[in-house]
Amino acid sequence: MEFSTLARYERAEWPFRRDHVAALLDVYHVYEEAERTRLLDLAQSQWRINHWDQLRSPYEPNDRVGEFAVDAWWLRSRAEELCIYSNSVIPDVVQSQDYAEAILRQAEPAAARVDNAVRQLMARQQQLEEKPPTRLTIVMDEQVLHRPVGGRLVLEQQLDYLARVIERPHVNVQLLPARLGWHPGLDGSFTVCLMERPYPPVAVVEHISGRLVLEASAAERYKAVFEKLKELAIDKVRSAELIQPGGATDTLDEASSAAGHDEPGKAA
Repeated sequence: MEFSTLARYERAEWPFRRDHVAALLDVYHVYEEAERTRLLDLAQSQWRINHWDQLRSPYEPNDRVGEFAVDAWWLRSRAEELCIYSNSVIPDVVQSQDYAEAILRQAEPAAARVDNAVRQLMARQQQLEEKPPTRLTIVMDEQVLHRPVGGRLVLEQQLDYLARVIERPHVNVQLLPARLGWHPGLDGSFTVCLMERPYPPVAVVEHISGRLVLEASAAERYKAVFEKLKELAIDKVRSAELIQPGGATDTLDEASSAAGHDEPGKAA
């Protein structure tokens, strides 16, 4: 192995080849069979595309020997832009502490775990704000603004927090009116990580039992769907007005009509 190759590995510019990992394990005197198997399997797995990362709990790491574990936040922190579509709740990258806690507490009753998960989320949000900050482009369904996660007061505080977040120049949030009827985002929420060139985009689809990480043509399809959803959504300025607590009440239909959006198959 050439020193230039090793340097690229150390700078995380190239993924490790399995045969190179085997040689390095010998150099570093790693002879314990289980550990060698785990590291060699990881080296082989990273060359695959489209991973299903099945977690036992959102609070527990995937520590099973030999299995590939995808760190979704690691991907996010290295993306130049995150394209996030949500049809259920406010995305975690812009959640307030109380709103995030209300969601996590429904999934995990143990208070200590919830507190730890909330602290981690707040810290990860700060990581995305490090210079240069990660660009956030978010499309949300209208219903998200009305869903009283944690109660009406928590929702109002969340909307107030979101209204401040979207004032940042690198954050763009657009709302998708419910009156559209069918649209390509009805299958569920997802995130597309736009990486620095020459790296291709990566799509992350969260599920109750884990997450699906997609690359290549599959990620490109999610990217295309996101662009379509952006076209269907109302613009950033009007969305910002509606995100104000109470601002979305009975106004999105008017905003959608003003923007010229109609249900597919109907004349404008």
